[in-house]
Amino acid sequence: MARIRIPVLCTLITLLAAVLPTQALYFYIDGSAPKCFYEELPKDTLVVGHYTAEEFNPDNRQFENHHGLKVLITVDETFDADHRIVSQTGTSKGKFTFSAGASGDHKICFTPAMATANGGWLSHGGTTGSVRLTLDLAIGSTSAIESTDKSKIQDIVQRVKDLNGRLEDIKREQMFQREREAEFRDQSEATNSRVVKWTMLQMGVLGATCAWQLSHLRAFFIKQKLT
Repeated sequence: MARIRIPVLCTLITLLAAVLPTQALYFYIDGSAPKCFYEELPKDTLVVGHYTAEEFNPDNRQFENHHGLKVLITVDETFDADHRIVSQTGTSKGKFTFSAGASGDHKICFTPAMATANGGWLSHGGTTGSVRLTLDLAIGSTSAIESTDKSKIQDIVQRVKDLNGRLEDIKREQMFQREREAEFRDQSEATNSRVVKWTMLQMGVLGATCAWQLSHLRAFFIKQKLT
């Protein structure tokens, strides 16, 4: 397994970036054979990596994303008897982060594997260059990480502000509806009060009319009896 020094590759990429648009580093992996890099890191150096693994499709002879493709990521401290500080299995696209506990060479390995129907793993010896892995590494660049996290936080804050704005709109709508309900209730109560007053007035008029008619009839009957 060849030893590849990332600083040399990073230097070449930096020189090319001066005349060409910056591109991610990518390499090919034979089947499920591990691909390793060696990076000398100072103590307390933060390393953040983003990777994308694509599988070769012999039908159209192109590299494509495959949901069943997994990537095992390991980081060993070669200066400390290959003490493993990272061991994680992710999907075909993901992120890994670690911090160097001590100064020295760190071996970063990527091992692709394909999940079979019965849940096992395919053995070594796949098609040559059957997996293309694109890798972006940020070494000691906490500002870039903070910038990414800040952009995500700002996006979340903006969404929260939008939700708060919608809640305020809903509150204003509810207050408007309550005001309309109160106005309608006042109008209903005023109308009912007028109806009650008019009914009582009518009853009073009818009562007075009935009393006058009864008095008139009594006087009439008395007069008729006397005559």
